[in-house]
Amino acid sequence: MLSIGYIRQHTDLVKQRLAVKNFKEIHLVGELIALDDQRKELQLESENILASVNSISKEIGQLMAKGQRELAQQRKQEVETLNLSFKPLKERLATVEIQLQDMLVKLPNLPSEQVPPGKSPADNITVREGGRRPQLPAGAQPHWDLAKKFKLIDFELGNKVTGSGFPVYSGYGAKLQRSLIQYFLDFNTKAGYREYLPPFMVNEASAFGTGQLPDKEGQMYFVTEDQYYLIPTAEVPVTNIYRDEIVKESDLPIKMTAYTPCFRREAGSYGKDVRGLNRLHQFDKVEIVQLTAPEKSYEALEEMVLHVEQLIQLLDLPYRILKLCGGDMGFTSALTYDFEVYSAAQEKWLEVSSVSNFEGYQANRMKIRFKGANGKPQPVHTLNGSSLALPRILAALLENNQEEKIIRVPEAIRPYFGADHISLDHA
Repeated sequence: MLSIGYIRQHTDLVKQRLAVKNFKEIHLVGELIALDDQRKELQLESENILASVNSISKEIGQLMAKGQRELAQQRKQEVETLNLSFKPLKERLATVEIQLQDMLVKLPNLPSEQVPPGKSPADNITVREGGRRPQLPAGAQPHWDLAKKFKLIDFELGNKVTGSGFPVYSGYGAKLQRSLIQYFLDFNTKAGYREYLPPFMVNEASAFGTGQLPDKEGQMYFVTEDQYYLIPTAEVPVTNIYRDEIVKESDLPIKMTAYTPCFRREAGSYGKDVRGLNRLHQFDKVEIVQLTAPEKSYEALEEMVLHVEQLIQLLDLPYRILKLCGGDMGFTSALTYDFEVYSAAQEKWLEVSSVSNFEGYQANRMKIRFKGANGKPQPVHTLNGSSLALPRILAALLENNQEEKIIRVPEAIRPYFGADHISLDHA
């Protein structure tokens, strides 16, 4: 969350950077400053009244000591009048402070100077590509047909049990999913990330802290009885582990990883792009999160990008890395890189990871701080990335490794899976 102090000191810069993000309500910046002016006036008036009350109260004591009771009584009446005027002033100040807070959370994070201008995914910049696209055999099938043919995933059964977007994995499909999760976690922990298994539901404060509320409220599943939200990503519970804490500078960077199922309503999604595993309401994902000192966050971002890239390389998947333009970035992000893998049977790119630096935006909301050299608490910078999201990775692995009667298993996964291929005999 941006601070009103920063907005006041850098008003033109804030407006310029919000324009890069194609934010439509830049008028809020001026309205925020005007509202803060009102808050300051009310605050000053309140402080003046309290100062007068304290001064007169002290005088009353002195008058009473001198036996000047009549004058003391007059001063008491003045105090009562001041207190009567203070009560509505205090209420008005509280209302304005709430309005100011509510307006502040409507502003997204400012994009980094590195963010390219643009309005849509077409304006994203390809940083680099890697891997080799496979030559598929004649009659190659998309993953939803392969899943049925090899009895790996049952989309119709998931629709029966729950609804569309909730597939059922079975047999070698379930085993391959479990193998990928374990492989991703082991890869992350070997790189120094501490593993967590967090709750899969969070409270409102946690959802607000990472920026899901109020921006993405309609995209989350909500348990009305208990006022909990099903998590859309492990980023939410994992980052909130350090909410309202002051960490030691010597403990930075803090590196965390977690596997969780993720739940997203995906309201408004339809058509061919949501078929099979391309877009689900429930899916598995392994996440990496870092808390860093501000001056080291972009170094950490590049480190995380290389980490995810190596993971995809070891799966032998063709991929590309995109730097997102301002109009395609998330609400809370300052800079985001997307990873896409090429799905050969569908002949399209599938997003499998986003790696983002949020700078101090989330930390301000969650009050995650550290004491720097000056001894004053200041916000850490937070970063996170998918390492990796399972559905589209699995879709690409099935499609890109298919042969006439088998599906080859990538070498990196074989120690977990226990075989180098899946055959029709296994079905």
